[in-house]
Amino acid sequence: MKEKLYTIPLNDAVNADDECPFCYIERAVEQDLIDFVLGSGSSYMESDVREATDQAGFCRAHFKKMFDYGNTLGNGWILKTHYMRMNQEMKEQFKRFTPSAKSSFLGRHKKSGERENAIGMWVQEKENSCYICKRFADTYDRYLDTFFYMYKKDEDFKKRILGGKGFCLHHFGDLCEYGESRLNDKEKKDFYPEMFALMERNMERLQEDVSWLVEKFDYRNKDADWKNSRDAVQRGMQKLKGGYPADPVYAMNK
Repeated sequence: MKEKLYTIPLNDAVNADDECPFCYIERAVEQDLIDFVLGSGSSYMESDVREATDQAGFCRAHFKKMFDYGNTLGNGWILKTHYMRMNQEMKEQFKRFTPSAKSSFLGRHKKSGERENAIGMWVQEKENSCYICKRFADTYDRYLDTFFYMYKKDEDFKKRILGGKGFCLHHFGDLCEYGESRLNDKEKKDFYPEMFALMERNMERLQEDVSWLVEKFDYRNKDADWKNSRDAVQRGMQKLKGGYPADPVYAMNK
């Protein structure tokens, strides 16, 4: 299939021979978003961008990555106007707050993570809101659609996927979930067995790499070949949870 503009990033990710092409895409998109928010283009000075970041805020993980990025002034501007909005919202929440009657929850089993307090629910809503996470989620959704389009239409792409290293479990779960609505019944009968075989083979490969890494620390194996185990820890962690544990901090290009 002739390569189109929207298929290039996914082809690049598959060609990278990574443990998970969607981890590869996630890292690239996330770094682009951090560059957009804090980079030399000074998007944080644009009123429409700061309106969006003020409203959505950022999650704990992305606040840390923004701090590590190194733009003190940019982070300061973002925090300045975000605090103005947060303090206004907080005061409104406090004015409307009424404690729940103690008896209203008697005899009811509380689910794990369930909030009963209006302020607690407001805080939880803020913790789950993140400008970068939302922008990535929208982009990720389009990449998943592109994946299924290419998997069905491009035999070379399908061959490279099935002959590759599979996916991390995090993104593999998404892939299986999306397959329910992106594939018809006939396509599902082929897709899921192919994916399961791919994942079984590659999860066993990682198990062997990690196991040999451990064995290399036995003095009897000190002269033995490392095989593919030198970076087995970071690859093993990525395969289970996604991401790149060994990546250096992504910093602003000054």
